[in-house]
Amino acid sequence: MTKEQSHASGEIQLAENLTVNEDHVLAHNVDEEPVEANRRLYTGILLKFVVLLAIAYSAFHLYTLNVSPMETWSFRIVHVAGALVLGFILFAGARFVSGEEGAARHRWTTWFAAVALIPALYALYQTYAFHQMILGGTLRIPAELETWHFGWPLLAASGVGIVMSWFHQRDRARFSVPDLVLIVCSVAIAAYLLVVFNTSMRMTTGTAFAPVGISFAAVAGTALIMELTRRVAGMALVVIALVFLAYVFAGPYLPGFLGYPGLSVQRFFSQVYTDAGILGPTTAVSSTYIILFIIFAAFLQASKVGDYFVNFAFAAAGRSRGGPAKVSIFASGLMGMINGTSAGNVVSTGSLTIPLMKRVGYSKESAGAVEAAASTGGQIMPPIMGAGAFIMAEITGIPYTEIAIAAIIPAILYFASVYFMVDFEAKKLGMRGMREDELPNLRLMLRQVYLFVPIIILIVALFQGYSVIRAGTLATISAAVVSWISPNKMGLRQILHAFEIAAYMSIQIIVVCAAAGVIVGVISLTGVGARFSVLLLDVAAHSHLLALVFAMFISILLGMGMPTTAAYAVAASVVAPGLVQLGIEPLTAHFFVFYFAVVSAITPPVALASYAAAGISGANAMSTSVASFRIGIAAFIVPFMFFYNSALLMEGGWFEIGRALITATFGVYLLSAGVLGWFARSSAPVLVRLLLVAAALLTIEGGLWTDLAGIALAVIAMLIQRKRAPALAAA
Repeated sequence: MTKEQSHASGEIQLAENLTVNEDHVLAHNVDEEPVEANRRLYTGILLKFVVLLAIAYSAFHLYTLNVSPMETWSFRIVHVAGALVLGFILFAGARFVSGEEGAARHRWTTWFAAVALIPALYALYQTYAFHQMILGGTLRIPAELETWHFGWPLLAASGVGIVMSWFHQRDRARFSVPDLVLIVCSVAIAAYLLVVFNTSMRMTTGTAFAPVGISFAAVAGTALIMELTRRVAGMALVVIALVFLAYVFAGPYLPGFLGYPGLSVQRFFSQVYTDAGILGPTTAVSSTYIILFIIFAAFLQASKVGDYFVNFAFAAAGRSRGGPAKVSIFASGLMGMINGTSAGNVVSTGSLTIPLMKRVGYSKESAGAVEAAASTGGQIMPPIMGAGAFIMAEITGIPYTEIAIAAIIPAILYFASVYFMVDFEAKKLGMRGMREDELPNLRLMLRQVYLFVPIIILIVALFQGYSVIRAGTLATISAAVVSWISPNKMGLRQILHAFEIAAYMSIQIIVVCAAAGVIVGVISLTGVGARFSVLLLDVAAHSHLLALVFAMFISILLGMGMPTTAAYAVAASVVAPGLVQLGIEPLTAHFFVFYFAVVSAITPPVALASYAAAGISGANAMSTSVASFRIGIAAFIVPFMFFYNSALLMEGGWFEIGRALITATFGVYLLSAGVLGWFARSSAPVLVRLLLVAAALLTIEGGLWTDLAGIALAVIAMLIQRKRAPALAAA
């Protein structure tokens, strides 16, 4: 559409995917999944095959969770294997060729991979042969057969396939022979676990009697999981997992609390691909709650609810000072309820809000930082809270509804902090809001408020006592039903499309959970988590606060560069048990760890959400991460207050909870003013900023005397500012 045509039709292009017409801002496809740089884009028969496979994968989970339950061990194996197959089909191991390079580079990789396909298929065939032997009455497959006819061929094929995929560069629409090898190996591993090991032999796990085949399958399976994790989530999690794996065999030679007696290769790997590791709590959650809520999110996306969320946010907050920044906070909170990752939330809403923030006066760094901080907060926004909260429920045994209730005040404090920071900066820089003609029609938005019904049904069902799976399924069905009275009706085609995109969306989180399971397995099998708890107790003997600071740094360090789900799963295994042994309630301890796992996405030097925002804003990535850290600074204070004031987690009487919310919100306001240097309508000098920060810490803490002391310091800061006002006005 040309500029003249656009004006003639009453529409103006403001930013990518954003147009204004006489009725409302139309945000196009804000919740469509971005196409990753290494994702293949198939055409023709290949595309149809991949779409059918994706639909079948999502439908399998919905059917199994609701209609015909499957044995847990088998279900988790199929869950992980399906993600590996889809992942290797969709995501390339190397960059695609450019137009100048022709159709292919390194053609030799195809021939090497074709040779590796022979042992891969042979290993797959052997699983069938072993199964026939078991059906014939064999109780145990001979070790020589498992070693030479299954184990080594599987390892050889997996190794060659992975290495060849690093050099195999082809057109984006072409499939890869090395990845075909990896797919066959994935199926062979799943087949061995399902039909050979899934017999009485499972009882030998972790003993000297465990069949050698499980160790071979686990080594190959771990390698495949690490390779797919590298493709979909980057190297950070892979490196950390490899460090933990190295510790298994280097631990006996390490001094101090890191040392342990040691595990043989066969004994360790006979356990790591079981419910003690890869198939443990993280995969338990990804195969049930996470995949279900991804399907729910996909149904909301297919019915364009994300567009409505962003438009509603513009209508509600766009007129105020620095309007697009406040829209970012509102929209990211809403989108965070249906988006499982901080960086994904940034990409969804940031492509709209960041250009508009720059347009009203925010610098590139500030625009990216606000979006990163707001999107990160979506991970602690009830009721869905990203994937980490489901893992918390699985690990602690605390009902998910209790966790969602406990998250209410922390989420309010987080978003209030970001809002205050944004508002103070807008005042400081004299920014305006957006004009009336640039904004959606609020009345029109309110007429479509029924689009919130699926989320309301989810909340009501959870608190009526329905299981999380049943509540999520009802919400998913309601998303389709509600769409029938909206402009974006879901017919059979749209429902199938929702299943398709759910499968694509789930690949990263499933493989990340599996990789995190490797780390959790190492922690539990080597006992390093228990030894860390002892170390934390030694620190706490001198100071509880010092122990909490130490726990904070470990949680953030473990979470740097990792998706929130993996960051929390690892930190919950290493840090949370030590906090519980300090006498801290499990809910408080796990929320402490969860909060810091979430904010690791905006913590320099490796801040995934900030980096994603910097890519959109065009700012320096490190400058953006520092700015987002400053905007989200309250998130680094609030978790400590969980320890001193449990009312912040909705534990206590209504009066205590109400007072804690009011005083903590006031404290967050003062903290934002102190950090940004703006208070009582003017810039604040260093003394006033120090007084404000001290007052903030006292009021957030929650005791009666600390609240009074904090209010007194705030009053002193106010009086100083008023005394300075005439001089500032004259200047």
